[in-house]
Amino acid sequence: MADGLTTAGGTRSTPARNRWRARYRVVPWWVRITVVYVLARVLTGLMLLAFARVQAANSFTVQRPGYLSFASIWDGAWYRVIATSGYPSTLPIDPAGHVTENAWAFMPAYPFTVRGLMLLTGASFELVAVSVSLLAGWGAALVFRRLMGRFLDPARATFATVLFCVAPVSAMFQVAYAESMGLLLLLVALLLMVDRRWWAMLPVVLLLGMTRPTGLAFAFLVVLFVGAWAIRPASVRSTEPLTLRRLVPPAVVAVVSGLVGLAWPAIAWAVTGVVTAYTDTELAWRSSYIGWKELVPFTPWVQGFGWWFGQPGGTVLLVIVLAGFGAFVCMPAARRIGIELRLWGVAYLVYLLAVFFPQSSTWRILVPIAPLLGIVALPRSWVYRMAVVVAFVGLQWVWLSSTWWVDGYDWTPP
Repeated sequence: MADGLTTAGGTRSTPARNRWRARYRVVPWWVRITVVYVLARVLTGLMLLAFARVQAANSFTVQRPGYLSFASIWDGAWYRVIATSGYPSTLPIDPAGHVTENAWAFMPAYPFTVRGLMLLTGASFELVAVSVSLLAGWGAALVFRRLMGRFLDPARATFATVLFCVAPVSAMFQVAYAESMGLLLLLVALLLMVDRRWWAMLPVVLLLGMTRPTGLAFAFLVVLFVGAWAIRPASVRSTEPLTLRRLVPPAVVAVVSGLVGLAWPAIAWAVTGVVTAYTDTELAWRSSYIGWKELVPFTPWVQGFGWWFGQPGGTVLLVIVLAGFGAFVCMPAARRIGIELRLWGVAYLVYLLAVFFPQSSTWRILVPIAPLLGIVALPRSWVYRMAVVVAFVGLQWVWLSSTWWVDGYDWTPP
């Protein structure tokens, strides 16, 4: 026999492989995740640079821009405006009297953080904004691994984090967008919820609601969770009853999250004097698709699927997508990641169905349901795992090509 050894099950192992495994096990988990995150960001960075090399001059950048400039286009340009000039007190209006695209569509926590660091360091917007996203993304990866570890064994939790780092829209971790910061805060809030540290959630929920528009969705999550808690089997309720003392903390979190979800539209109203300043601004982004329409809750997805796929095919496809999502989060294997994470996926999707118009930025908007990657990470097959990683990396290229790269008159913002 060669220098390999054969186990009772017939699997060959070598001393070198055993030594590698032993060394791997003594490496702290956060070091492993940091290495994965850095390698993933280098890979995505090379993709971004490849597109930057063929980028023609446009309204955002010069021809063949550098990395920082290319990573600060699209919504990054709006965050630059906010970081340097704040929000307008007068809404821009087109000749027909409609509110046009403006800075009120974007929450203040990320650009104001960038502004503070710019004043402190004297660095450019591009450098500070991308750096904040990179660091927040790193923190999000570490918290994500901790969150997955609450439900999955270490190998699966680590693989779920690998998928998190190489996901099709993971370029968001290294561009001038608020997604990294928002995702970090969301994952911290979910981890605190899983640990039932309700009072510690309050400052996180407040900041989260001023970073990304998730306040109402998170409030709905807490309501769903309390409801699920109340209808558990009698045998479980008897050992962990839902008493008034236990109900108050999550109720406070739900109320605070709901209020912060309404705070930004109220602030926009107070500054501009227009009651519907925020919603009118959001509607401006969908006007290029379906024209100017009133916001009627739970109609945007029907309108959007009708625009993209026609009717009645669009509505049929929407029903299929929603049924597929429901089956995904309700299948027996999905229970492995806990009811909190599955309910978050449901709560966030319901929120999107109520207010969001599906367009080219849909894939980015779905970033907050990243905890559901824990379900995707369950199979142990190495063939499956490699195939998913390769598919995710390939989809990164597809996403960058179809949305981030500016190709002439481009109406598909990421």
